[in-house]
Amino acid sequence: MTDDRTPSAVAADGFPTGSGGHDPEALRQRALDALLTARARTTVLTDSVDEGELTAQHSPLMSPLVWDLAHIGNQEEQWLLRAVGGREALRPEIDGLYDAFEHPRAARPSLPLLAPAEARTYASDVRGRALDILEAAPLHEGGRPLERAGFAFGMIAQHEQQHDETMLITHQLRSGPAALTAPAPPDPTDAVSLPAEVLVPGGPFTMGTSAEPWALDNERPAHRREVAAFHLDTAPVTCGAYRRFMADGGYTDPRWWAPEGWDMVREHALDAPLFWHRDGGQWLRRRFGVTEPVPDDEPVLHVSWYEADAYARWAGRRLPTEAEWEKAARHDPASGRSLRYPWGDTDPTPGQANLGQRHLRPARAGSYPAGRAPSGAGQLIGDVWEWTSSDFLPYPGFVAFPYREYSEVFFGPGHKVLRGGSFAVDQVACRGTFRNWDLPVRRQIFSGFRTARDA
Repeated sequence: MTDDRTPSAVAADGFPTGSGGHDPEALRQRALDALLTARARTTVLTDSVDEGELTAQHSPLMSPLVWDLAHIGNQEEQWLLRAVGGREALRPEIDGLYDAFEHPRAARPSLPLLAPAEARTYASDVRGRALDILEAAPLHEGGRPLERAGFAFGMIAQHEQQHDETMLITHQLRSGPAALTAPAPPDPTDAVSLPAEVLVPGGPFTMGTSAEPWALDNERPAHRREVAAFHLDTAPVTCGAYRRFMADGGYTDPRWWAPEGWDMVREHALDAPLFWHRDGGQWLRRRFGVTEPVPDDEPVLHVSWYEADAYARWAGRRLPTEAEWEKAARHDPASGRSLRYPWGDTDPTPGQANLGQRHLRPARAGSYPAGRAPSGAGQLIGDVWEWTSSDFLPYPGFVAFPYREYSEVFFGPGHKVLRGGSFAVDQVACRGTFRNWDLPVRRQIFSGFRTARDA
C-alpha cells in the first residue's frame, strides 16, 4: 500500500462522478464515526507501548510508531484544515519531515521528529479543528470535489486506518512480550462440509465503482469485464496445506518459482513463511509477542507473492487474476449486479467478516458463512489480504484524484495487486472494489492467498 502526498498535487476537479443521492447529514455522521473509530484505534496502538518503543525503529521496513502518529495528524491538517477548511497552517515547518516520498522509512529515525507527547498533542489539536470543519462543511452533490459526499473526510479516515494497519505490522515485528491482546475468532460451523472449490461461470460483469462515495481513485470508474469460467478455492489456502508444499521440498525445487522468487529464496535461505520456525518436529510461529504452534486450519499468513505463486504452481493451479477475484466476490448472477460486498450492499457485521483488529489473527478456513458470496466462496473480505496474479494497473478512464502519488506513480509491473483486506483492516478501508498493492517480495504484511484453475 502506498504512502501519501500533500494537497499541492490536487488535480483540477478530478473527482469522478457518481457520488450523488447520498444524504449529507447521514454522510456527516458516517464521517464522524469513521474518524472517531480510527483515532480510538490509533490511541490503542500507540498507548500500549512506552516512549522508547514509540521512538525505536523495530524494522528498517517500517517507520517508528511516533512517525506514523504525527504523520496521521499532518495529513489531516493538510487536507481537512488547509485544503477543505481554508485554515492557516498550524505546523508548516514539519510538512517535510512527514512527507513519505521525501524520506524512506529506513531514514526516518534520524529525522528531528516530534517527541511522543508533542505528537499526541499535535494530532489531538488537529482533530478538534477538523471536527469543527466537518460540522460546517457542505457535503452536497455539486459542491467542491474534496467536500462532495464527504470525500476528504472519508479519505482521511481511510488514511488513518491504513496507517493503523501499518502500525499493527510494526507491533508484529517488534521483539519482546505482547503489547496487544484480543479474543480468538469464532469457530466455523460447517467448514468440514464445504467443497474445496467453487465454479464461477464465465461472462461479463461490472468491475470497479462509480457510485461508492468514498472509493479511491484506483477503484474507479465502473467498467465491464469479460471473464472466462474458472474454479476458485472456497477458502484461502491454509497453513496445513502450505506445510505439505514445504514438506514436498517446495522451497528447494526451482521448478515452482519465478526466477526472481528463486533468487529471493536462495539469498535469504527461506524455508517457511515469515515468523515461522521449527522446534524439533513442530512448526511454531511468533504472533504479536506470543510463540504458538502453527494452526493447520487457519489461512497461511506472511507469505510473499513469490511464495503464493510457487505454491499454486506446485498444486497444479494458479493465482486468480484481479478481475477473477472481484467477479467471484461481487457478481450476483440472479440480478446481474455487482454487490458492494460478497454478502450484499450492507456494511460488514462481526458475523460476516473478520475486520478491524478485532481478533489479531485470521479465523479458521470456512468461517463466516453469512459472509459468503453468491459464487459460494467465503472469507473474501477480512482475514488475510489475498495476492492475485495481476499487476497494479489503472482502469479504463482512470483519473488521478486528489493526487497522483496515491495510485498513479505505482502503476506498472513492479507491484502486484492484493484483494479482500485482512483482520487488520477496518471496514472503512475495505470493500469489494478496494485495491491494495505491494512489491512481490513483501512478507511482513498480513498477506495470504487462494488459488484458481481454468474451467
